[in-house]
Amino acid sequence: MSEQSRADFIIDVLTREFGDFMALDPAAFRRKFRKMAASPFAFYRGSASLFYADQTGAYRDDAFLDERTSRVWIHGDLHAENFGTYMNSSGQLVFNVNDFDEAYVGPFIWDLKRFAASLALIGYSKALSDQVISDLVGAFARGYLTELRALAAGGDDAIGSITLDNSDGVLRRVLQQARLNTRVDMLAGQTVIDDYERRFAVGDGVYDVDEATSATVLAAFQDYLQTMPSHGNAVSTTIKDIKLRKGVGIGSAGLPSYNLLLEGHTQALENDVIIYMKQAQVPAVARWIDDERVRSYFRHQGHRTAESQRALQAYADPWLGYTEFEGVGQLVAEVSPYAADLDWADVNEPEDLAGVVADLGRAVARMHSVADDESSHDLVDFSTEEAIVAAVDKDEAGFLRLLVDFAHRYGDQAREDHQDFVDLFRNGRLPGL
Repeated sequence: MSEQSRADFIIDVLTREFGDFMALDPAAFRRKFRKMAASPFAFYRGSASLFYADQTGAYRDDAFLDERTSRVWIHGDLHAENFGTYMNSSGQLVFNVNDFDEAYVGPFIWDLKRFAASLALIGYSKALSDQVISDLVGAFARGYLTELRALAAGGDDAIGSITLDNSDGVLRRVLQQARLNTRVDMLAGQTVIDDYERRFAVGDGVYDVDEATSATVLAAFQDYLQTMPSHGNAVSTTIKDIKLRKGVGIGSAGLPSYNLLLEGHTQALENDVIIYMKQAQVPAVARWIDDERVRSYFRHQGHRTAESQRALQAYADPWLGYTEFEGVGQLVAEVSPYAADLDWADVNEPEDLAGVVADLGRAVARMHSVADDESSHDLVDFSTEEAIVAAVDKDEAGFLRLLVDFAHRYGDQAREDHQDFVDLFRNGRLPGL
């Protein structure tokens, strides 16, 4: 593909993916695209649609895919920065994959390829050699296979969730940092105490809502309560305040989100809870998968996102649910005080990186394995770990080569695409901006 035709391809894919939202809020997408312009990795994060267009086009490779391994519940945007901590429903801090907005059912290897290419971009930004990058991708793949095989064999030798009890090194430090977080500090950053009651603070990107909107949000909240595994007690569903937030992040440009401040399990102000109700989008990967059984399984995109997170994340957020707002599907979840992300700036030496990526491989294996015939849904009705292991065992060396080669090739492609994108954006060639 020539430089000019690749640039036109980027325009076509991004316009198809974001065009309607760009028309509604051009300013939000100018902010989004400036963030994407900052680095090749930032561009890669924000252009999942381009990645999947390539997986069904110029970079298509059906090796290790069959009827079953093409129908695995996948994360959909598995890049290196979508890992972090959360407090599970059992009260245990876990380090795992996070951000399931793009989750869907599709080829398992697309998750692995997306992560591998992101790892190559991180390695390049740290001036690591091609050989070191190859070794890191291999460490990730072997960690993935080791855990997946242990799960397929019954799970006795599987490591399972990464927690304070079984982690070490960098990931243990991330969990320890999350443990230092408090609900009080989180609330202090987003709320104020006014006349002995807590309210949201109004600031940049946070807006008051009128009475009619509040009534619509309240009705959506009541519907949401029916989608939670347990409703909690009456105090915990008392709404104190509602505010509108407008997404300005790379993945949520222009999308409205409502934050609800709830009274906690007691009337003590330190126990208040913040949940968000966010408009859910069609995942980028879904545009490239023609499977009516998957498409028709979900009531709307909010339902898809919540069900996907429950399927892929063992012991998910107890506040996780979904609803509709003005006919549009919404995801509902807690703004957790215990979230801490893996900061790749803190991990630079090859030996430290190798240990981290091997652990991430195991986390991805666990994610792929939980959403199958042993889970509460019936969309994926077979053992995913057994299906993937059977496919890879036919040519493990070829599997490793595929991921390593793809990481380098697509890492190079993403760096070239980033430069094309910057030139397109700054010269006004992206329509609607």
